Amino acid sequence: MTAAIACVGAGRMGRGMAIAFAYAGMSVNLIDLKPRSDAAWQQLAGEATAELRGSLKLLAKLGAVPADAVERIAERVRLVRESEADAALAAAEVVFEGVPETLEAKREAFARVCAAAPATAILASTTSTILVTDLVPLVSHPERLINAHWLNPAYVIPLVELSVHPGTATAVRERLRTLLEGIGKITVECGPAPGYIVPRLQALIMNEAARMVDEGVATAEDIDKATRYGLGLRFAAIGVVEFIDFGGNDILYHASRYLSRTLSAERYTAPAIVDRMMAEGRNGLKSGQGFYDYRGIDVDAYRLDVLQRMLGMLRHAGQFKPPVIDPP
Repeated sequence: MTAAIACVGAGRMGRGMAIAFAYAGMSVNLIDLKPRSDAAWQQLAGEATAELRGSLKLLAKLGAVPADAVERIAERVRLVRESEADAALAAAEVVFEGVPETLEAKREAFARVCAAAPATAILASTTSTILVTDLVPLVSHPERLINAHWLNPAYVIPLVELSVHPGTATAVRERLRTLLEGIGKITVECGPAPGYIVPRLQALIMNEAARMVDEGVATAEDIDKATRYGLGLRFAAIGVVEFIDFGGNDILYHASRYLSRTLSAERYTAPAIVDRMMAEGRNGLKSGQGFYDYRGIDVDAYRLDVLQRMLGMLRHAGQFKPPVIDPP
């Protein structure tokens, strides 16, 4: 899908999204909606241009971008000041809103966008905190509204979390998904709930890590080492829910009961679905059913695939050690 892309809000997220589209060969308008004096605009434009080129130069140093292509890619991003915003919006087919995280800022931005952009333009808010259902009253033709939560840095992390409200048109979901996957992104969809998927999971992990430092359980360095070479490496190879099934829901059930007694009932009591699956004997791979259905699959082939993924991550992390065949 080729579309006219507008990123509203020339801050960190807007710049990151612009790089992602430019990297994929697409032109994008990076629009500032704040009225500024000529001097203030020149300062913002200079900062944005420096960041765009600086990010691409870092990618070039790491071999992800040919050094002689940095300028050509950067030139695909057109910075648009407030006085020219309406004209740029009028040509947009997809508008990514990335203004500050307040309802008032969103209200002002969407009022301007809805007045200037075509009624058929997809409106994708990149908010990380405001529910898509809370944004519905701010837009005209809300069937085109969807949240698209990019993870920083937006031009590196492939995941984009899509969140829809009951009135989001199916065609809008598919068009946006096709666009994002066309530039190399991986999309997931979740309902209108605080925290999406990734922030909701990572907030728990980050708080617990900070708590362990505060309690003297472990140093920050050891927690980070454990995360990089244990937790993070493992979950980069196998999904969190898949891991429950792989090890067994019964293990999570018993571990949760112990931790809820010894650490915190509020933080570690298992959700009802874990208790229910335990009672039903749905303990994952070993019982044939869990969150996934393993009946009829080649279990040996599946285990081999999981091992292959983990070995791939070990090699990526530089931690794969060949066996000692003939000890000295």
